[in-house]
Amino acid sequence: MANGTTRKKGSAVKAARGSVVSKKGTPWGTIIAVIAVVALAASVIVYYMVQSAPKREQENREAAAASFAPTASDPDPSKRIPGVVTATYTGSVHVLPTERVAYDKTPPFGGPHDQTWATCTGTVYPAAVRTENMVHALEHGAVWIAYNPQQVSGDALNLLSVRAKGKPYTMLSPYPGLDKPISLQSWGHQLKLDDAGDPRIDEFIAALRSNPNGVYPEVGASCDAVPGQFDPDNPPPFDPSKPGPDAKPMDYKGSTSAQGENGMPASSAPASSAAASPTPTKK
Repeated sequence: MANGTTRKKGSAVKAARGSVVSKKGTPWGTIIAVIAVVALAASVIVYYMVQSAPKREQENREAAAASFAPTASDPDPSKRIPGVVTATYTGSVHVLPTERVAYDKTPPFGGPHDQTWATCTGTVYPAAVRTENMVHALEHGAVWIAYNPQQVSGDALNLLSVRAKGKPYTMLSPYPGLDKPISLQSWGHQLKLDDAGDPRIDEFIAALRSNPNGVYPEVGASCDAVPGQFDPDNPPPFDPSKPGPDAKPMDYKGSTSAQGENGMPASSAPASSAAASPTPTKK
């Protein structure tokens, strides 16, 4: 009896030990840690894919518009873009920071302008900026994407922002009272649109931004901020009121005290730099 009892107890002890060994042999902590790492890696990949999607989509849009890049044989490819309106202006006619210009177009895309240009180094302005500074940036080869803040927001605004943010010779800003949701400006060129997904936006930018073929007055001019004169984080505000009787006309010759970019008074510029009367034509 004793031997039988001993054997039973021994078997029970062995079974218990086997159970303990079995439980210790499953590395649940390691498994959970691996699952957590895999889940984290997957979430990082998904996050990256989501965040990079707008950039990749914009790269695709730019690739589709690449045929509108200017060449020596095709100096102004915007002529092939339906809806582009043009006008003839000459540059280097400056006004003072306290002066306004009675522009002939809304938004304007040429004519007299402030002696200091708006920063146009891929700048996204959250609020509307003084028009006279924005026009000067166009003289340097920038493309200005303007939008009606009452009509463009959310995904549509993101679509415009990705076209401008960090892009050289590009700037984006709201333009209160705009008669269309979107308006693109380069010097002497304008395109108004309803849809932020319109491929003509990318075609316009490809054709006219920093175009080297002389479609704007100051090829090679800078778009960087002017220290002490223009702060892109606190730019001069947009004035929505109608220009008064003291506003400078489109054929203005330049304010005597306004300095040209060569340091000379703007009024001392040659006669050819006076703003010409625009003659809009549709392309």
